[in-house]
Amino acid sequence: MNYNTPMHDYTFELNKDFNFSAAHYIPDERAGKCSNVHGHTYHVNITIAGNELDELGFLVNFGELKSLISSAFDHTLLNDHKRFRDVPPTSETMAKTIYEMVTEYISELDNNPVCLQVILRETPTSYVVYRPKKEMR
Repeated sequence: MNYNTPMHDYTFELNKDFNFSAAHYIPDERAGKCSNVHGHTYHVNITIAGNELDELGFLVNFGELKSLISSAFDHTLLNDHKRFRDVPPTSETMAKTIYEMVTEYISELDNNPVCLQVILRETPTSYVVYRPKKEMR
């Protein structure tokens, strides 16, 4: 799928698509039937940009990105994940969490890539875009 990417001035832009399967529930009756445990095959798109490649010629290793997220969430109950102790695992909070995990990972890389956005598709007709606000200078 093609998604809109925010405008940027970086030389390279990487997009990684992958999926993982997980269950969750929203612990509030206002969530309707989503308050019951149910599962999804989540589809993720991560957009990373930067000006420099690493010594292997990568902006970021595709496999490492997928492994980072899949190893944390694939075939799990998302509500049991430590990142969702204080907030329910909605599509919105999941997209933000994935962004934070990717940002934490790439902050350790010498070539200084940045994560521009995370898109998380929960169903064929519903997806969320998480794109952090730019800091005011």
